Amino acid sequence: MQEIASSRRGAIIYLSVWLFIGCALGGVISLASDAPLANAMLFAIPMNLLYAFAAGYSAYYLCRAYPLGGRAAASIALVLTVAALVSGFLWLMAGRFWNSLCQLLGVSWSGIVFTPQLSALIVGLGILLYGFAAAVHYLVIEFVRAKNAEQRELQSLLMAQEAELRMLRTQIDPHFLFNSLNSISALTSQDPKAARRMTLELASFFRQSLGMEAHKKVTLGEEMVLIRHFLAIERVRFGERLAVEEAIEDAAAACLVPPMIIQPLVENAVKHGICNMPEGGTIRVTARRSGSMLHIRVDNPVDADLPAGRGDGHGIGLANVRQRLSGAYKHEASIHWGLVENSFGVDIAMPAQTSEERE
Repeated sequence: MQEIASSRRGAIIYLSVWLFIGCALGGVISLASDAPLANAMLFAIPMNLLYAFAAGYSAYYLCRAYPLGGRAAASIALVLTVAALVSGFLWLMAGRFWNSLCQLLGVSWSGIVFTPQLSALIVGLGILLYGFAAAVHYLVIEFVRAKNAEQRELQSLLMAQEAELRMLRTQIDPHFLFNSLNSISALTSQDPKAARRMTLELASFFRQSLGMEAHKKVTLGEEMVLIRHFLAIERVRFGERLAVEEAIEDAAAACLVPPMIIQPLVENAVKHGICNMPEGGTIRVTARRSGSMLHIRVDNPVDADLPAGRGDGHGIGLANVRQRLSGAYKHEASIHWGLVENSFGVDIAMPAQTSEERE
């Protein structure tokens, strides 16, 4: 009963059904006993609404106490049959009492004549209506149980997905930290000032990244701030060999992206591109919004005489980005990469979101 009455719509539908049954009972009484229609309605409608609550709550608690599958079918049927019989006779007694009160009014439009046929009709209808109430409650209880189970399963899937995304995000920091510490170690003996500058930039990088950890999504503009910190670290090591070009549209910069989704791509561009080229090169990061999609591209030159280290897609960076995009956007996002004329490019397409609430 609580499930039905918990919403206004459910309560209105429930009472409307019982009101309709009351009107039908009044019409049957009027036809069967030649009682005036007003008298029959005054008797039947209040009686039916009373039975709607009495039988409804009784059936509800019995259905909760004897759930389907929790007890033997025979015991459930026996309990409900006894309850229906008792309810039917109690309804008859209440009807006689109500009819007596109506007759005390002493007016022509109140009170009906009770006959054995009418008594049998009320008892029989009471038994049927009790069974109807029990069936409705069993359906509602099972529906609510299935809905709750579905919600729990969905919550479990969401928690598992969030755990996987957190795991994928935590792969980035150790991977990048390992490379950066190796660089600092190499610079310590060759250029202590550069090693100190790189250490400070590394601290700034992780301070920025920790501030982004509290959010599932950050703006592309904030992501680019992190990229600039990273590139500042790499410039200490590569100097003028490393050049960077950015072409970020304002509409694209306002879009939300998963934190550190571009950083591994830029890191790969340095590791597999610039690092292998004595003359260095330029890393290009472009982003534009096209309708409901955000397009991001990272390009870097590669040495034509060396195999493309990222071409097979089995590196940590590309695999991580691919899995994170799949976990965050399912089939709505995509990532593609390839080598064209000594330039390796990675294209990301994802839904352009600007109003998502940060958590």
